[in-house]
Amino acid sequence: MKGMTIIVKKTAQLIAGMIFMYGIYVIVHGHLTPGGGFAGGVIMAGSLILVILSHGTDFFSLVKEEMGTTIVESAATICVILIATAGFLFGTKVFFNNFLPKGNVGDLVSAGVLPLYNIFVGIEVAASVFIIFLSLIIFKEESPK
Repeated sequence: MKGMTIIVKKTAQLIAGMIFMYGIYVIVHGHLTPGGGFAGGVIMAGSLILVILSHGTDFFSLVKEEMGTTIVESAATICVILIATAGFLFGTKVFFNNFLPKGNVGDLVSAGVLPLYNIFVGIEVAASVFIIFLSLIIFKEESPK
């Protein structure tokens, strides 16, 4: 896949950054507003997919091998498990227990460990959706016609 015209490429570059930042906003404010880790992760992955669709697969030099996104996905999953286990160890012997101060209601830092879960779930979902898209693109190009 070679990509699209220069107008589409430049527009995608401009819009992709704003979409990625909106995904981060949805993740960080997930405990205050509708959204959270899953929704923000899908939005972030969508911005990366937009760049690949507009520029083509040659933009990232995609090949069929283990990419950095699988490492990011695994690290985010491990972080969620470690935070859940820390809640078990430092809390009242309950898995996923809140062990951080809750803060004031309505503030950005007001939900204990919930924003941390949202951040790591968002990273994991973004990496997973991006891996699925890359797998479909790479295997489609390598299949016999």
